[in-house]
Amino acid sequence: MHPIKNKWKVAVLDMYEGVPNEGMRCIREILVQYAAMHALDLQFDEFEVRLQQQVPDTSYDIYISTGGPGSPVDSEGSAWEQKYFSLIETLLEWNRTAEQKKPAFFICHSYQIMCRYYRIGNVCKRKSPAFGVFPVHKTHAGLREKVFSALPDPFYIVDSRNWQVIELNHQNLAAMGGQVLAIEKERPHVPLERATMAIRFNDHFIGTQFHPEADADGMHMYLLQEEKKKQVVDNHGMEKYNSMLEQLSDPDKIMLTHDRLITAFLDYAVYGELSDRLATIEHLEQVPAHNDDENTFF
Repeated sequence: MHPIKNKWKVAVLDMYEGVPNEGMRCIREILVQYAAMHALDLQFDEFEVRLQQQVPDTSYDIYISTGGPGSPVDSEGSAWEQKYFSLIETLLEWNRTAEQKKPAFFICHSYQIMCRYYRIGNVCKRKSPAFGVFPVHKTHAGLREKVFSALPDPFYIVDSRNWQVIELNHQNLAAMGGQVLAIEKERPHVPLERATMAIRFNDHFIGTQFHPEADADGMHMYLLQEEKKKQVVDNHGMEKYNSMLEQLSDPDKIMLTHDRLITAFLDYAVYGELSDRLATIEHLEQVPAHNDDENTFF
């Protein structure tokens, strides 16, 4: 199998608003490792969207829009959002007419503002913040989604958010050509709607509420911060905190998602299909069931 071409340009839309984070490091590392593994001439450039109002042009082949802090609602109508969605509309029009498509991946904050802008669902604040490693479940569409095909059901993710997307407008989603791919775990003891965790917006745009780029090293550093440690211990005890640290060494959890999701998205951009190492696993064993309460921090 050969790439569509050997030279690629990737635009990384940095939505972190100058806040220190692990997400940008992880995305950079994934791109560098992917280029080396596939012997590609891959250039990536970063654009500071929210503070400097930088957006790329259409000369890039692939677009990755990151997570970020703050409200995905309060920025509606802002100058940076106008530039951002002008780009998105331009990419949508490009993909409608051009032979070589320009795929885009939207992470967390970017996912939320996409859902709000296109009125796909209710983007609202959670009853309490979510932070931790826990399972998400594929929908029927998610089970057929090729970018998810090398992941089990459920698969484990890193979640870090105060906001969520619920109460979907299925008519608007269908009009875009979209489908929900994953939803959060079922909590029978909590009488709340399960939030969407991944959506294919159309044939070339896909987004996740969670952070597929997150790796064990970054999460470990994050959990060792005194503020985060105190938050977990105060709410759930030292046993839960130690359990979360232990999960980071489990290869069937976040590192599986880290290794297989964004790389599968890149495979479809570069090859038009999954590469051999991420080919559909028809008999992939499911991750053993765990007590959900041991995998979640709210």
